[in-house]
Amino acid sequence: MFQEVQSRFENFGNEIDERIGSDAYLALVRKAFRVWDQSDTEEKRRMLGNIVINAGTTRACADDVIHLFIDWTELYNEVHFAVIREIFHNPGSSRFEIWSSIYGELPREDSEEADLFKFLIRDLSTGGVIRQERDVNSLGQFVRKKPIRKRGTPTTLESAFEDSKPYVLAQLGRSFVHYTMNETVTRLSSESEQ
Repeated sequence: MFQEVQSRFENFGNEIDERIGSDAYLALVRKAFRVWDQSDTEEKRRMLGNIVINAGTTRACADDVIHLFIDWTELYNEVHFAVIREIFHNPGSSRFEIWSSIYGELPREDSEEADLFKFLIRDLSTGGVIRQERDVNSLGQFVRKKPIRKRGTPTTLESAFEDSKPYVLAQLGRSFVHYTMNETVTRLSSESEQ
């Protein structure tokens, strides 16, 4: 990983020297290398390498957020990342669409696959990576949905693979994908103002 980081940094020249020599950046690198050393897959190692490189070459996210991304890379595994990628590529996908795209045929509701999928969605939702799609007003505030009155009481619980509630990446989730799953993030126009 170190050789790849060094080689990619050389492409940026001297403009990043101050950043990569800072104590804040070096703390990120130490943390990323500790997690990298414990990682059991190449995918996680690649993602951590991207974090180190992208955190050194751009200031699109605060260092506290980048620390969180390192934690998420350590905490989550490849099935989490598959769900994140699917929602990134197809925003507004329902749980049915996410499952169908990744795995194909639906299992029974009482299967361990269904339990695992509910766990993944709950894990990523409570972790702040994904959320159900919501309308916002002109100030970016979420608009309350009007309650829908249903007649009668359903006889079954909501399916693990329901097809009516669209999911999107939260802003942190989009930034996570941007920092970890892209080789080099693009510089933001407001970056020079930070």
